[in-house]
Amino acid sequence: MEQTYQYAWIIPFVPLPVPILLGVGLLLFPTATKTLRRLWAFPTILLLSIVMIFSINLSIEQINSSSIYQYVWSWTLDNNFSLEFGYLIDPLTSIMSMLITTVGIMVLIYSDNYMAHDQGYLRFFAYMSFFSTSMLGLVTSSNLIQIYLFWELVGMCSYLLIGFWFTRPPAANACQKAFVTNRVGDFGLLLGILGFFFITGSFEFRDLFEIFNNLVYNNEVNSPFVTLCAVLLFAGAVAKSAQFPLHVWLPDAMEGPTPISALIHAATMVAAGIFLVARLLPLFIVIPDMMNIIALIGIITVLLGATLALAQKDIKRSLAYSTMSQLGYMMLALGMGSYRSALFHLITHAYSKALLFLGSGSVIHSMETIVGYSPDKTQNMVLMGGLAKHVPITKTSFLLGTFSLCGIPPLACFWSKDEILNDSWLYSPIFAIIAWATEGLTAFYMFRIYLLTFEGHLNLHFQNFSGNQYTFLYSISLWGKRSSKIINKNFRLLRINSNESSSFFVKKTYQDSENIRRRKRQRSFINIVHFDNKKPLSYPSESDNTMLFPLLVLGLFTLFVGFLGISFNQEGTDLDILSKWLAPSINLLHQKSKDSTDWYEFSKDAIFSVSLSYFGIVLASFLYKPIYSSFKSFDLMNLFVKRGPKRNRWDKMINSLYDWSYNRAYIDTFYTTSFTQVIRGLAELTHFFDRWVIDGISNGVGVISFFAGEGIKYVGGGRISFYLFFYFFCVSIFLLAYYFILS
Repeated sequence: MEQTYQYAWIIPFVPLPVPILLGVGLLLFPTATKTLRRLWAFPTILLLSIVMIFSINLSIEQINSSSIYQYVWSWTLDNNFSLEFGYLIDPLTSIMSMLITTVGIMVLIYSDNYMAHDQGYLRFFAYMSFFSTSMLGLVTSSNLIQIYLFWELVGMCSYLLIGFWFTRPPAANACQKAFVTNRVGDFGLLLGILGFFFITGSFEFRDLFEIFNNLVYNNEVNSPFVTLCAVLLFAGAVAKSAQFPLHVWLPDAMEGPTPISALIHAATMVAAGIFLVARLLPLFIVIPDMMNIIALIGIITVLLGATLALAQKDIKRSLAYSTMSQLGYMMLALGMGSYRSALFHLITHAYSKALLFLGSGSVIHSMETIVGYSPDKTQNMVLMGGLAKHVPITKTSFLLGTFSLCGIPPLACFWSKDEILNDSWLYSPIFAIIAWATEGLTAFYMFRIYLLTFEGHLNLHFQNFSGNQYTFLYSISLWGKRSSKIINKNFRLLRINSNESSSFFVKKTYQDSENIRRRKRQRSFINIVHFDNKKPLSYPSESDNTMLFPLLVLGLFTLFVGFLGISFNQEGTDLDILSKWLAPSINLLHQKSKDSTDWYEFSKDAIFSVSLSYFGIVLASFLYKPIYSSFKSFDLMNLFVKRGPKRNRWDKMINSLYDWSYNRAYIDTFYTTSFTQVIRGLAELTHFFDRWVIDGISNGVGVISFFAGEGIKYVGGGRISFYLFFYFFCVSIFLLAYYFILS
């Protein structure tokens, strides 16, 4: 066991040779390296697999021995200052290492085929390997300075990966937005680190916790200053884990390739914020106001992420807001002191969300064969539908991840989320009501994504892949001023775009142009005009086996990983693996390990949460699943409110809610108006002042000197009598002025 811990320092460095060798190969042997580019996937996956095996071994040791191991060596020594580097192996480290490596390997296998056509294939694998190194270094760090160094490396890698297709303006803007937003949080993190070093004189976690607890116990700290430093530390986690109000970068980060989205949103970048709060929880837990702040930010993020996901059309952005909401659950659990529940949900969510993102990538991959590569078309759920029978494996895996995130038993997220919901009742009834309501919203928007993608009633073709006929609706387009759309005659639920002034339940139609009427008469599925380009279309097809294999493996994790946290006694033996695993960390927080589950109480509590989930699923099915009726017109609003003043008010309310959700609660607009434009205005004002005032003074002195010299040179003629006359004249003028001033 000791030998296993001794060599744990190699964990971050095992994936590092790949980016180094790739850089050297591209520099010295560019042609050969690019020719053999597909071979580089093998060493990348192999090295990360070695780390995974090592992490599994460490996890087994952690479960069996319940120990914490730390090794440090001095880097900088001074009389009053010592900076040490090292590594810390505890349950949190082993859990994060397992998540990073297992999800990372699946993403790399998937990426080999997904990115095969891309010219940046080698660059992609170099970035991914360095990203894995940075994240593994982060989770094994033994002090705050070391964490900060790897924290910034993770931010740099995420910037490179989000902007991977940097020639596309949206991708370039997205990576800049992510970078700037995270710099806000990271600056707070740095100030918080320095503040706690000022208080305790140490960066090491063990010494930091011990010294700070003694100071608090003896009442030797300034509470407002301590709370401020803790908030600054927490700001780094808020930005990295996309918590309100620094969440705005997350949906735009979907401009990167889908495998990157899966890795960032499942077990790496966004999980780093949760990891940091969990690591520093012994520090935060003795500051009561800080725990309340963490819980408050968590519950706001839970509700905001769920509501913003309700009206999104981009499949990846919808999943991004789902990630934001689920991370809010984890932050809420940490704020309530439910350390075990937070990490349990981190594990279950990682595999479920990786499955969903890779499933969305498979859908996008299949759509590319229809419409050609264009993210605004291939990722838009409005243009999908009826894919179920053409991509059955992707559909099944996506449905599995959807049910898990909805909290349907016995899938993974059911067990972890139910723990958080039950703990919230003990913490705050208001928080509990919001958390439980969001459970229903989660089921609604997740099943909406599934239905629009695989069973949806809208499609960009004249008939969808299920063979159901649709008619045209001429409306404002997302990609141009006007374009043809298609909508089911018998169902008018989905509002096509945010620019329409009609109701959420679309009733408004537009006059067809002659061009559109000609297209209506073309009923052939194969030879149709698609976005003004004559291009033969084909049916979508299932992805290759190398893309389906990770979906199957992650599907198995989604099915069974939740059983790690099931706790019950059998003949006096505690069989709760997760509680055993986390025992050292739970003891460090002076908390009790979870008792065995009372299955009667558990079932009684679970019935309500599962009922809410099923209600959300049924409502989504009712609203978004195609309804075939013998009536020529079917208006869902008639089921709720009859026509009249009440109906108009209902329309406006639903329409406003839709616009609020689709436009991201106008938070991005607020930031643009309040910060971006103000800063730009100040920059322009400063530029004006610098150019016309600062530069104007120096330039003015030069111009005056120039003209003065030009004028004086004509005064001199070489005659002494003229010089004497001019001299006495000036002196006389000066004396007269002096006399009149004195008198």
